[in-house]
Amino acid sequence: MIEQARQTLIQTFGFDQFRDPQQQVIETLLADGDALVVMPTGGGKSLCYQLPSMVREGTGIIVSPLIALMQDQVNALSLLGIKAGCLNSSLDFDELQRTEAALVNGELDMLYIAPERLLQQRTLNLLSRAKLALFAIDEAHCVSQWGHDFRPEYLQLGELAQRFPDVPRIALTATADARTRQEMSERLHLEGAKQFIKGFDRPNIRYRIAQKDGAKEQLLSFIRAEHSGDAGVVYCMSRKRVEDTASWLAQKGFNALPYHAGLPPELRNHNQHRFLTEEAVIMVATIAFGMGIDKPNVRFVAHLDLPKSIEAYYQETGRAGRDGLPANAWMVYGLQDVIFQRQMLESGQAADEQKQIERQKLEAMLGLCEITSCRRRALLSYFGEPDHPDCGNCDNCLEPAEVWDGTEVARKALSAVYRSGQQYGVTAVIEILRGEQTDRSRQRGHDQLSTWGIGRDLDKTTWRSVFRQLVARGLLRVTPDNFGSLYLAESCRALLKGEETIELRRDVRPAKRFTKSSSSKRPEFNLTHADQGLWEALRNCRRDIADEKDVPPYVIFHDSTLLEMVSLKPTSAIQLRRINGIGDRKLEAYGPAFLKVISDHLAEA
Repeated sequence: MIEQARQTLIQTFGFDQFRDPQQQVIETLLADGDALVVMPTGGGKSLCYQLPSMVREGTGIIVSPLIALMQDQVNALSLLGIKAGCLNSSLDFDELQRTEAALVNGELDMLYIAPERLLQQRTLNLLSRAKLALFAIDEAHCVSQWGHDFRPEYLQLGELAQRFPDVPRIALTATADARTRQEMSERLHLEGAKQFIKGFDRPNIRYRIAQKDGAKEQLLSFIRAEHSGDAGVVYCMSRKRVEDTASWLAQKGFNALPYHAGLPPELRNHNQHRFLTEEAVIMVATIAFGMGIDKPNVRFVAHLDLPKSIEAYYQETGRAGRDGLPANAWMVYGLQDVIFQRQMLESGQAADEQKQIERQKLEAMLGLCEITSCRRRALLSYFGEPDHPDCGNCDNCLEPAEVWDGTEVARKALSAVYRSGQQYGVTAVIEILRGEQTDRSRQRGHDQLSTWGIGRDLDKTTWRSVFRQLVARGLLRVTPDNFGSLYLAESCRALLKGEETIELRRDVRPAKRFTKSSSSKRPEFNLTHADQGLWEALRNCRRDIADEKDVPPYVIFHDSTLLEMVSLKPTSAIQLRRINGIGDRKLEAYGPAFLKVISDHLAEA
C-alpha cells in the first residue's frame, strides 16, 4: 500500500519523494495505527491524511474548525481529480443531501466537517452507515486548555475512539509544546498513538522585534522598503485598530483589507476570498484570521501588538513563507502592550490555575522580546529543541543588541514605585524620578519623596524602556484595573537588597526608514532581466486560469513551481512533468498553456 501511496504522490500531487516524516506517518495509518503529528506550517501535514484517505478503502473524515475555508479546500482537491466534499452550515439542503448520499455510497475520497456537526447524533448515525478510511483531526491543539487556541467543541472528539474503534485516527497541529501534546493525547484518547514531532525550525523566516516608536509609520516604512507588491498579514489586538490600520494603509496606496469577528460574515468572506485569489493583498486582522490559510506566498507577517504567548506568535508568523522562500516576521511592541496584556490576563474570568498557565506563557513571550541572544534559538528551545545553533537570520544575530548594567537604575525605579505607595502608573513614577513639577505631582506630595528627582540623568524614553523591561521580567506587576498601577513583585527583593545585578537591553531609537534587505527580497528579484519577463508571463497565465476557475492562483501552481519553470524552461510535456508540483491531472489541464508561454518567450529571445 505504501507503493500505491508513493505513486499517488507522484501522479496526483506531482512530488517525486516524501518529506520526513510523511512516509512513516502514512505507513502507520495504512497499518490501522493511530498517529499524533506535530509539523511546522508548510511542512506537508495535509498529505499525511490525504494520501491514506485515497489509498485506504472508504472515505477519510477530516475534522476542521475552518468552515469558511472548507469549500476552497474541496475545490483545490477537485482540480487534482480527487473526490472531496464537505458538510457545514453553508450548504443548502440539496447540496447537503447529495454530499451525504455520496458518502454513504462510497463516492468520496475525503469529507471535511466541523467538530460541532460531526458530533451531532444525525451525523454520527450517517457515518456509521458509511465505510470510513480514517479520522483526521486538524488543528488538534484546539483541544488543549494549556494551548493558545482552546475550543470547547473539540473536547468531545475523544468519543470517536469509543464509537469507531476500528477506524484509525490522526491528530495534527503545527504548534504544541510538550504539555499541549500530552493533553492532546489524553483528551483525544491517543495515548497509544505513534508520535511524530518534526523540528519546529522555519529557517526561511527572519524574526525581528523592535520597540514601538510610531507603530503605523514603522510598519509603512517596513512594507515600502521590503514588501511593496507582496501579500502579507498585519495582526492587531483590537477590532478598531484593525479597521484604522487597514484604512490608513489603503490611503497610502496599498491593497489592504480588514478582517475581524465583528465584521458582517459576507464582508469577512469577501475579504478572505480576495486575499486568497489576488496577488498583493495585505490583510489587517485580529487573531480571528489565519488558521488553515494555505496561501504559500505570504512574504511577511507583522505584529503591531504583543501576542499573548509564544505558541500564538509561532502559529501566526508561520503563515509567512509556506513555500519555503524568504519571508519576514516583524513585530513592534512597547510598555503599554505589556501592561495591557497583564491587565487582560488578571481581569479575565478564568480559574486561578488557568491564569497561572497564561502568566507563564506571557512571561515566556516577553522573554523572547527582550532577549539579546539569537531569537530562533530561544523560540526553538521553548518547543523542546534547546541545542539549535545561532541562526544568523534574526535581528539579534544580524545586529547584536547592546546591553548595559541597569542594576542601579532598576533599584531607583523600584524604590520610586515603593515610596509612592505602589498606586501609580508609569507616567507618574517617571515624573517622580525626573523631578517634574506638575500640579498633579504637587497635589500628591510627590515632590517630598526621597526618590524625587533621583533619575534626572535619564530621559523619559529611556525610563519607559527600563520599566518595560522590569515588567517584562516579572520584577514589577501591573494592577488589573484601568489605572495600570505598578507594584513590586516578590522576585525584586534580591535586586533591591543588592544580592543580584541586572543587565538591560539598550534600546536604539528605531530608524524611521528601512533600507532594503537583500536576503528578504522576493525570490523573483534574483532573476535576470530576460527571465523576469518570462516570470511575469507565467504569472499572467496562471492568473487567467485561476480567474476562469474562481480559485486562488496558488491552487493552479505555487510560485516555487513557476520559478522552476523559469529556471529549466521546459519545452515538452515530459520535461514539464519533471517539475515539482505538476502531477498528471495538472499536466493535462494546464501544461499546454504554460508550454506555449515558455515557447513564445524563447522564440522572442
